[in-house]
Amino acid sequence: MVHNAFFILNSHNENTLNSHNENTLNSHNENILNSHNRYIWVCHLISMDGYIPRIADAEIERLLKMFGAIHIVGPKWCGKTTSAERFSRSSLLMQDPDKADMYLEIARMKPSNLLEGEKPRLIDEWQVEPKLWDAVRFSVDRNQGRGMYILTGSVTPPEDEKRHTGTGRIVTVKMRTLSLFESGDSTGEVSIGSLFEGVSEVSGISGLDYTTMAELLVRGGWPSSIGSDTETASDIIMGYCEGMLDSEINLPEGRRRDKQRMRMILRSLARNTSMSVPNTTIMEDIGRSEQGGVSVNTLADYISALKDIHVVDDLAAWSPRLRSKVAIRTSDVRHFVDPAIAAYFLGAGPRDLEMDPRTYGLLFESLVVRDLRIYAQDLRGDVYHYRDGDGLEVDAVIHLKDGRWGAVEVKLGSYGVDAGATSLLRLARKVDSEKMNPPSFLMVVTAVGYAYTREDGVHVVPLGCLRN
Repeated sequence: MVHNAFFILNSHNENTLNSHNENTLNSHNENILNSHNRYIWVCHLISMDGYIPRIADAEIERLLKMFGAIHIVGPKWCGKTTSAERFSRSSLLMQDPDKADMYLEIARMKPSNLLEGEKPRLIDEWQVEPKLWDAVRFSVDRNQGRGMYILTGSVTPPEDEKRHTGTGRIVTVKMRTLSLFESGDSTGEVSIGSLFEGVSEVSGISGLDYTTMAELLVRGGWPSSIGSDTETASDIIMGYCEGMLDSEINLPEGRRRDKQRMRMILRSLARNTSMSVPNTTIMEDIGRSEQGGVSVNTLADYISALKDIHVVDDLAAWSPRLRSKVAIRTSDVRHFVDPAIAAYFLGAGPRDLEMDPRTYGLLFESLVVRDLRIYAQDLRGDVYHYRDGDGLEVDAVIHLKDGRWGAVEVKLGSYGVDAGATSLLRLARKVDSEKMNPPSFLMVVTAVGYAYTREDGVHVVPLGCLRN
């Protein structure tokens, strides 16, 4: 299927479209976005083989030039292998049904034999035989090469003290489902990178309304669902979620977990999406169901398994230096790697969300967090949340490695913009600017409307206008 997608070339890395991509991509309708230094131009790309360019592609290319091997991790079906294949010259697919048994036998006897091939060599789902990790590390050590291997994995294997960390040799790249900008559903008129570089005014118009946004939320960001109608996308998400319950929850250590119990836990996590609730709250929620509750140890084990397969992706707390002694709450905020998972386990379609603004608002916040994480990763930053003992809450804080930061409040509709701006300005006043940088920007992200900058300097930006 031919698919339209937007792809940005950064001024510091104009060669992002490497030789593997150039022969399969046609560009048309080139538009100059703006005069900001970070972005030179945007191409509206049509991939002849159906590939949707990913923001993480630039990071993969950059790190291959710096490290002996890279390790791409993320949820199943998110496109790890497809992206890795754009950069590899040979591959080993450990889950190939025709060769899996042979590969496992070789890996256990002499794993180095599986590393033979033109470099970079892709080793897909390497965790099927963890010995491959040490074989890759040893090969990199011995050859002192760069860009030799690309490992991909949708499961975090059990900790094994015999397995070397690979520090300095193997670097990890996180891949999530597609952001709205990657899927072509955001105009990309407002760049977070440009906000960090000092842009003081924003503008743009999102073509998305509440109904379309609800459909995008339920559709999710899996490559196979992009461009699908709501019914088809719903079947794809069902296949992912039910497949996870049937097999993935028993990985990586192979211990059987109760499918119905896991379903109850996932439903409770979905009800508590975008909220900072402890496991005890999840236990109480499950305990009210007809099937009964779970023990604290069982709950911890099941949630840990969901994290190992990159389904649960909680948001950690930000701890800035404040002007006064205020207790900062450090508990995580609950999120799935994609809010479509939460919608599925709540049994919520687009119309259901429109009829339930509270649930819609919580899942929309999770959608924004997903996209912010993808954009922040490209800027070499991380996303956190902020909560303190004075009752101040800020939904997301993007913190870059160089100390710059920006704060974001999420509001489903324009009616919440004033309250969101007030919270952001309160946070800016609380941070001790003598000990850390003042905010590079304050932004309220909405579901619909147009982008503009308020008189108080707070930017208001629809998610459908945002990009990295």
